[in-house]
Amino acid sequence: MSGNTDKHKEAFREEANELLTELETALLELEETPGNEELIGRVFRAMHTIKGSGAMFGFDDIAAFTHEVETVFDLVRNGKMVVTKKLIDLTLSARDQIRAMLNPDSGEPVDVVLSGEIIAAFRNFIPGRSGEKGPGDSPAVDSKAQAVDGAAAKAPEVTYRIRFRPVQDIFATGTNPLGILTEIKGLGNSRIVAQTRDIPLLGEINPEECYTYWDIILTTNQGINAVKDTCIFIEDSCELKIDVIDDGGSLDQEDSYKKLGEILIERGDLSADDLRKVLDAQKRIGEMLVSSGIVGPGQVEAALVEQKHVKGIRKERQASEAISSIRVPSDKLDRLVDLVGELVTVQARLSQFSATQKEAALVTIAEEVERLTAELRDNTMNIRMLPIGTTFSKFKRLVRDLSNELGKEIEMTTDGAETELDKTVIEKLNDPLVHLIRNSIDHGIEMPEAREAAGKPRLGTVHLSAVHSGAYVLIRIKDDGAGLDTEAIRARAIDRGLIAADAELAEKDLFALILAPGFSTARTVTNVSGRGVGMDVVKQAIDSLRGQIEISSRKGEGSTITLKLPLTLAIIEGLLVKIAEDFFVFPLSAVEECVELTREDAAKAHGRNLANVRNRIIPYIRLRERFAIGGELPAIEQIVIVGTEGSRVGFVVDNVIGEHQTVIKSLGKFYRKVEGVSGATILGDGTVALILDIPKLLKMAETDEQISFS
Repeated sequence: MSGNTDKHKEAFREEANELLTELETALLELEETPGNEELIGRVFRAMHTIKGSGAMFGFDDIAAFTHEVETVFDLVRNGKMVVTKKLIDLTLSARDQIRAMLNPDSGEPVDVVLSGEIIAAFRNFIPGRSGEKGPGDSPAVDSKAQAVDGAAAKAPEVTYRIRFRPVQDIFATGTNPLGILTEIKGLGNSRIVAQTRDIPLLGEINPEECYTYWDIILTTNQGINAVKDTCIFIEDSCELKIDVIDDGGSLDQEDSYKKLGEILIERGDLSADDLRKVLDAQKRIGEMLVSSGIVGPGQVEAALVEQKHVKGIRKERQASEAISSIRVPSDKLDRLVDLVGELVTVQARLSQFSATQKEAALVTIAEEVERLTAELRDNTMNIRMLPIGTTFSKFKRLVRDLSNELGKEIEMTTDGAETELDKTVIEKLNDPLVHLIRNSIDHGIEMPEAREAAGKPRLGTVHLSAVHSGAYVLIRIKDDGAGLDTEAIRARAIDRGLIAADAELAEKDLFALILAPGFSTARTVTNVSGRGVGMDVVKQAIDSLRGQIEISSRKGEGSTITLKLPLTLAIIEGLLVKIAEDFFVFPLSAVEECVELTREDAAKAHGRNLANVRNRIIPYIRLRERFAIGGELPAIEQIVIVGTEGSRVGFVVDNVIGEHQTVIKSLGKFYRKVEGVSGATILGDGTVALILDIPKLLKMAETDEQISFS
């Protein structure tokens, strides 16, 4: 039983962490539009869910703490209080404290004093409760009722028809439906009827399942939101149907209420067809009306058509609104990707074997397996793809807090949050983006007074965007700050011996120097930056993702840092080539074209590694020489031309074999530091092919041979 309890607690922690992320996003948006009722509702629902689920799974301290925040936002939701910056600041602090209570670091106890101070601050917002303090107060104290008693007494009474039908396995989530019924009953005058017709015979009953549902008639002045809130933390685990049958005394003017048949039909317990069957002994209402001459057959038919039409529309809406999802641990997904990768390798072996056997039936099977494997691969990769907006939303809080700490006025804008990227790439992208945004805030954006003096608005902007570009995603961090100081960068680079005093560098090469370890032009060290640690960490992280960094800047106008990242790290489309008896793979997304290189063409270049491709000079690198591969050169070699950072470069190989689905395997620890190679893959016949690291090869060639690829 304890194992089940631990499992439920872990599920609660996972759900609560997601809710806290949603809460932070909603609060930051609410700060910009304080009157947005939808955002206020999102904040309230997140708090209510955490409170209800926390109490259910034994997190009583979280339930008690969250109750105080929920109480204040209930006043906001009902128009009794307005959203202020002070309230947003306090709620963000409460959100951080809830996360600390949820995931205590290193087993250290949560700061109870801080919890008490936050609770006391929230209580100061509530009329009649200012000055109260103490984290140990019971959450059962209904401060909400104290705050709105006067207003509630004046609200009109509404009568609702409610059907509460929990899912059959509701007990497995730790929920007791009777608690929900008690909460509904406490809202006003009510009558509750248990529906037990679905309970099986004793020999077939499962004591861990719920077979009962309830019909409730409730008259209350609390409003429909109060009714919905009773089930807010199990809304995905129950059917809650609420119909208004009296909106404030309209029944007082009617001599009689609806007929029994009408009520049963409205509840959904009886269909019109079943009612007609029972009433077949009598004339139908339509027939009686037509025979009496009151209405014509066409009018009756029109009424029936209306009924069917409305029912059809409702069914369509319900179907379109139904969304099914399932939560899967990431390690299971990673294992699935590994298995798909192995399947791709086996499929390649099957295709190669079938091609040699020349058996029509075997070839047909191999082609069908190849098609199914490709579909499975694409679907599995799509499952791993997540919108990068989940990462973007985290940085709004970072920008807000850092700008307050530094005394600057900065807003963060985003674009392309729906752009999808492999979950592994997103996970590894968090730290580099934090470093880049912190640098933009500290070094890039000026103080408000300095911006005004330069003719800029006091409010600075950090813009984060993402866009697909082939098999890559381009992520840009752009600020409208002071821009990079090229003279300061040059002076610092000369001082550290990175470049010669008389070296002439292109602007992009000069900017690239800030990625060197320990490089910093900051005159003072702050809590945010200035120690020269950060940009080199960013470069290492992006290199490990097989990505690229490009920096552009204009003094006085701002800087833009572009990260070019592959969509996925698991399976890529590659171009398979051969040098002597060795195989290599180029990432196909970087390849632009392949051309022949004859001995005559090479001789025309007079010893220089240059090729004339349609009257354009392309520099190239001989991979045979780079990797010290012996053997005799073929009469006609191939140049694989790739595009990188706005330039075109060629790589000379013996033969181009063709496209290849490349399952990326990491190299062993003895080969991890081999430059120019980013991984390996297994071919259909079991041969290992090395995956080329194109940016690294270019850098090595530039360093060794001083070749210019610009």
